Amino acid sequence: MSVTRREFVHLAGLAAAAQALPVAAQAAPADYTLEIAPYTLEASPKHRVQTVAYNGQAPGPLLRMREGKPVTLEIRNRSSDPELVHCHGLYLPTAVDGAMEEGTPMIAPGATVRYTFTPEPAGFRWYHTHTFAGKNLRKAQYGAQHGFLMIDGAEPLATFDQEFFLALHDWAGYMMASDDGAVMPVYDFSTINGKMLGHGEPLRVKVGQRVLLHVLNSSPTEVHWLALPGHRFKVLALDGNPVPVQATVDALRLAPGERISALVELNAPGVWVLGELQPKVQAAGMGMVVEYAGATGGPKWVQPKNYEWDHSHFAQPYDFKQALRENDVAIEIPLEFNSKFRGHGSPEQWTINGKSYPNTEEPVLQAGRRYRLVMKNLSSDNHPIHLHRHTFEVVSIGDENLGRHLMKDVLLIPAKSTSMVEFVANHPDPASVGRTLFHCHQQDHMDNGFMMSFRYA
Repeated sequence: MSVTRREFVHLAGLAAAAQALPVAAQAAPADYTLEIAPYTLEASPKHRVQTVAYNGQAPGPLLRMREGKPVTLEIRNRSSDPELVHCHGLYLPTAVDGAMEEGTPMIAPGATVRYTFTPEPAGFRWYHTHTFAGKNLRKAQYGAQHGFLMIDGAEPLATFDQEFFLALHDWAGYMMASDDGAVMPVYDFSTINGKMLGHGEPLRVKVGQRVLLHVLNSSPTEVHWLALPGHRFKVLALDGNPVPVQATVDALRLAPGERISALVELNAPGVWVLGELQPKVQAAGMGMVVEYAGATGGPKWVQPKNYEWDHSHFAQPYDFKQALRENDVAIEIPLEFNSKFRGHGSPEQWTINGKSYPNTEEPVLQAGRRYRLVMKNLSSDNHPIHLHRHTFEVVSIGDENLGRHLMKDVLLIPAKSTSMVEFVANHPDPASVGRTLFHCHQQDHMDNGFMMSFRYA
């Protein structure tokens, strides 16, 4: 008998509820606490959303940890549904990775649980719910359950005068059928740090400062571009991982789940809009004001004329084709992405190698071996793929060789093309079956089958 992901999550939640034991009153205080509870987001006086958030704010609080120093995270579920918190980008055991598909127990309504783990690797990560949403546009990634997670290493990423964390998010109002008949979310408004342009506090800066921006795209489905007129971004890290080449660009592009850390030299006094390049999205609210000390007047926006996003700018040059011929040690795992039309007014069913989760294959990994995922995207959609509990090296995107040492945990796979990444299977988690979840980071695609697990031998 086959089951849908909704049924699978529901059954697993019921089975795991008894494992979410309350924390004893006399227990020592946790290092960090997250409370999941109903929340009213006010993006502007005219834009309010009833949703669920962490600690009564959107995005949730910045959790700042030290690489290699064990921590305890207490999670209190005060919502009406079983929940999970996934610490995205960390090398965690499956019991606390925050994915039910790997074996993390669901947190029952009213329960309090603790995750104890050692945070690594260093870098800009994030945390978010990892549950099923379906057509409920206030749940899972459609809602406000996302927050910043910074793991500080022994050496700082850069020297700077100010540091800001920014979350880009879209808030869906309804589902509608696209031209090909499939159902997709339609967004009412967009925000940076939970506020629409003109309704949040500006970033207050001074001439001559160096500002470090950590930008997260927490959108359920949308790719975003971000620019600051009169300024450029020196990209230091992608998905929290330092880049081999620190290239300077006019605009940043982030797919759902991606993060960019970039340094901005403040040498253009005035009041500016830091905003989305797509006019309709900026008009829907995705922007915030950057205000130099002493500057007056309204915020200005100038649309960039020439901009691009090319991952090869950040990679160390290298001839991968030659290397593959001379010394190919990676084990290839072929993956084909496609969709099945299920009828007008129904969401598409997404498949990996012809199967939808939970009926997808479970390729077996040998600890310590290097693997290459050869991802052939047969669909007409781009897909931000994410691999849990590991960091991968980007080999090629859309048939273009990238170079070496560009490390990420989310990558946008272009439509109708083949891309490759490589990773070392170095997190077997012997205390469990050692599953490692792989999925598209679009909420609607996950809900409709675009997931699979790798399993350690």
